[in-house]
Amino acid sequence: QVQLVESGGGLVQPGGSLRLSCAASGSIFSRNDMGWYRQAPGKQRELVALMASGGSTNTEDSVKDRFTISRDNAKNTVYLHMNSLKPEDTAVYYCYLRVVTTNYWGKGTVVTVSS
Repeated sequence: QVQLVESGGGLVQPGGSLRLSCAASGSIFSRNDMGWYRQAPGKQRELVALMASGGSTNTEDSVKDRFTISRDNAKNTVYLHMNSLKPEDTAVYYCYLRVVTTNYWGKGTVVTVSS
């Protein structure tokens, strides 16, 4: 059974920074995609950033200059480094793992950007 455990969310002022972490455990093949989606109140879930085990990335345009995704394959952990946070970044951030054609989701961690 695959489990994804997120950490690092919280309340931050505009312009601040946060780092989200997601550790995966269970039957995980070495080749996979890990990343982050988010869902703001009243909106659909959207991709934030995705990183393949080989290192290629896909980052949403609105955050590309502010957010950086990284991963530690030895620890099956993915990180999202968020800088210059804006109120519109407020959302529940979900960790995501894709192994071949199977998708796994974390329970989500709340990020609130407010003064």
